[in-house]
Amino acid sequence: MECILFVITFVSNKLVEFFDFSFLIDGTNIYTKNTNVVDLPKNVRMVFQKPNPFPKTIYENVAYGLRVNEITDKIAIEERVVMSIQQVALLDEVKDKVKKSAFELAGGQQQRLCVARALAIQPSVLFMDEPTSALAPISTSKVQELIHEFKKKYTIVIVTQNMQQAARTSDNAASFYMGKLIELRLAKY
Repeated sequence: MECILFVITFVSNKLVEFFDFSFLIDGTNIYTKNTNVVDLPKNVRMVFQKPNPFPKTIYENVAYGLRVNEITDKIAIEERVVMSIQQVALLDEVKDKVKKSAFELAGGQQQRLCVARALAIQPSVLFMDEPTSALAPISTSKVQELIHEFKKKYTIVIVTQNMQQAARTSDNAASFYMGKLIELRLAKY
C-alpha cells in the first residue's frame, strides 16, 4: 500500500512537473496549468490488495459507482453491471446469485468483483495495489489474465513485489527500492 500511495500522491499532486514526464488521461496531458485535478477521480479507480466488497449485494457493489456518478437510467445501470461482471469472467459464476451478499463470494471472486466495480464507470486509469497477493494461485492467474486483457483498453498502474508478475503483465515497469527509483523499463512503440 505504501508504494501505491506514493505513486498516487506523486501523480495527483503533479510532482512530475519537476521531471521530463507526462501523464495522459483520455489523450490529454494532465500536467498543464489548465488541468482541473478535482475531476480526475471520475476517470481514475483503485483496486486494493485485499478484496474490499461493500456490505451490499453483488449487483449493488458494481452499480454503486454508477449511482455515485449520477447515472440513474436503470437500463443503462443494468447493462453496465452485466458487462462489467462479464468482463472479469465472473458472470457464469454469479448469474444466479447477483442479489446475494458479496461476502458470500470466495476471495478471488471478491477481488474480481472489486475490479468489475472499478470498471463499471469506464475509468481511463486503473490503479491496482498488489491485486493478487492475497489470492490462491488459480485466482491469481485469472486476475493476471484480466490485467493482460484490460491493458489494451485501460491505462493500468499496478504495484507488485512479484517481479515475474510485473514482467508478465506490464509494458512499462519501474522498480523502487527504499523509496528510490532504481530501474525503469519502457516499451518501444
